Amino acid sequence: MTLLIENWTPDATVINFVDEKNWSELCQKLTPSLANYAKTIGFNAKPGSLFIAPAIGEEPACVFFGVDQQDTKKSDPFQVGKLVALLPAGLYRFGDSVKDKSSATLAFLLSAYSFSAYLSSKEPKLSLCAPKEIDHLRIKRIAEAIYLGRDLINTPANDMGPEALEQAALSLAKKYGATYKNFIGEELLHKNFPLIHAVGRAAAQPPRLVEFLHGPMDGLKITLVGKGVCFDSGGLDIKPASAMQLMKKDMGGAATTLSLAKMIMDSNIPVRLRVLLPIVENSISANAFRPGDIYPSRKGLSVEIGDTDAEGRLILADALAYAGEEPHDLLFNFATLTGAARVALGPELPPFYTDSDELAQEIFSHAMQSYDPLWRMPLWNNYDKALDGKISDLVSVTSGGFSGSITAALFLRRFVNDSRKWAHFDIFAWNPTTKPAKPEGGEIQAARALYDLIERRVEDRK
Repeated sequence: MTLLIENWTPDATVINFVDEKNWSELCQKLTPSLANYAKTIGFNAKPGSLFIAPAIGEEPACVFFGVDQQDTKKSDPFQVGKLVALLPAGLYRFGDSVKDKSSATLAFLLSAYSFSAYLSSKEPKLSLCAPKEIDHLRIKRIAEAIYLGRDLINTPANDMGPEALEQAALSLAKKYGATYKNFIGEELLHKNFPLIHAVGRAAAQPPRLVEFLHGPMDGLKITLVGKGVCFDSGGLDIKPASAMQLMKKDMGGAATTLSLAKMIMDSNIPVRLRVLLPIVENSISANAFRPGDIYPSRKGLSVEIGDTDAEGRLILADALAYAGEEPHDLLFNFATLTGAARVALGPELPPFYTDSDELAQEIFSHAMQSYDPLWRMPLWNNYDKALDGKISDLVSVTSGGFSGSITAALFLRRFVNDSRKWAHFDIFAWNPTTKPAKPEGGEIQAARALYDLIERRVEDRK
């Protein structure tokens, strides 16, 4: 299903928000026949309940939707997204009772997404009038970028391999006039990206690194790095079948990067944007990298492979080292990196890591304001020594199985020049079940919060 944004018209069916506290008072203002009808069907304005009031006489049809009282801790600003599954096809608009029309519009758009590329039949469309008092172009920009990222994640690996993901990135770059280049296969070795090459060399489609640049040279310098593992078998440390089922989403970091890049480029704000996508498939073949192998990295540090299923940090290591070779104001990387992050915080709350308390507070603040939740986790220095190798500079994983998300972040930090300007986001990139604004399937996390942050940084520079 695709929700269309239409120009505002008074002819659209009005959606009204009500709660259990004000519904009884509102009932007294309804016509007796309408009030009796609501009572007959048992509508009591409980959160998530719906009353589609039919047209009676000169009174047009309208919608009443039960929401949480605003003073409750469990109030969900995106709960209006439930309406997408409840309303019949038609044209709707928000009434005066909807106070935060920006969040409501975005929730509607995000909830209306469905991945239908492989379906023979399409669902009927809902249309929403753009509220006159909001920046509907910005809301549409955000939603379209999220749709792009979700589509990339949801596309199965037979159609979203390294070549297809590279082309998706280059298509986006070309659309906005960005300059771009790529390094493919053996060229990675010649250009000194040995870890990216090692991880992806066993796949039918060779590994690659995509880079594109956009925006004025004197703009705020933002570098985004996204893990692009198009499918992760685990390599020689092969995953069980159950763990492999969702591994098409292991390129969720690259999809998140492209979503955020699209928001930035489409808004045309003065940002000098640099995007780096290391793209591989972690496959098994005669030339696959092995546990115990030792490889050089772009940073000059040698890395002993402890587990071929911890491949994401390896390709990010080369990309982050490359990122640090150019000046930047902020460096963000995104990766579906560890199961430990899900054990700690679950699928809805991605952890992030940075050595800057100020940046951490900035990220958290924008995450809460944009309803794009993120939670800071510590770069605990006492765990860093466990990454020191005995016959190499570093080991890729630590022994013992503890603090997996933290030690993965500490590994990445070894390849970052200035960790006070850097943040790592250990995302899940998937909604296990459908919730308001979060349909089941591929998901883009952190991008909306960071888009808000970058907009504010740009504004503060003026």
